[in-house]
Amino acid sequence: MGEPLLLAQAIAIPTGVAVLAYLVVGLVIGVESMGVPLPGETTLVAAALLASQHHLRIEFVILAAAAGAIIGDSIGYFVGRKAGRRLFERLGRRFHHFSEDRIVRAEKYFHKYGVWTVFFGRFVALLRIFAGPMAGMLRMHYPRFLAANAAGGIAWSATIGVVAYKIGDNADKIFGRVSLWALAGIAAVVVALYVVHKVRKRRRDAEVPESAPARPAAESAAESAAESAAESADV
Repeated sequence: MGEPLLLAQAIAIPTGVAVLAYLVVGLVIGVESMGVPLPGETTLVAAALLASQHHLRIEFVILAAAAGAIIGDSIGYFVGRKAGRRLFERLGRRFHHFSEDRIVRAEKYFHKYGVWTVFFGRFVALLRIFAGPMAGMLRMHYPRFLAANAAGGIAWSATIGVVAYKIGDNADKIFGRVSLWALAGIAAVVVALYVVHKVRKRRRDAEVPESAPARPAAESAAESAAESAAESADV
């Protein structure tokens, strides 16, 4: 009975050092998501590796990373909404990550893919920094942004955290490709759903013309009846 009780207490009430580690994970990822180029993904991987050595709990690592991503992106959104493009101009003078070429490229992604840029951007280093502030600058509808931001933050944190936790000490050898593979897998699912949607839409559109002629006929009959009634009233 003693060991399970101690284990439950360790899970429910992490040690002070562990709490500090979770806060660091959330803080670094949150600040990165605001638009400051910090090693957020590297911090998440390091914490997950510590969890694989039983120094941290992987559940709390993922939770801290997701919370930092969502909160940081939201703060970045409102900063970008208030400051506008001049925010990127100022950042461009201080950080090479915000060069004019990169800003224009990120802006094209937003105009072309909308909220999907926020979701998938979490898996791409450059867009992970740009997503929040740029969405605010472009006045993206906040509820839609928040939904994509939360979904992307949770998916990214869980994917990166679990994979790093499972591969343990080999993370430094193969982890460079994880984000791309995760992105490719999610993209494949989205494409499949899009194809299904298009096929169903075409089928619905093909069924409409068969019943379409009946409507004009009914409208003509109604108009004729109205005209006859009007003539009778005049007489």
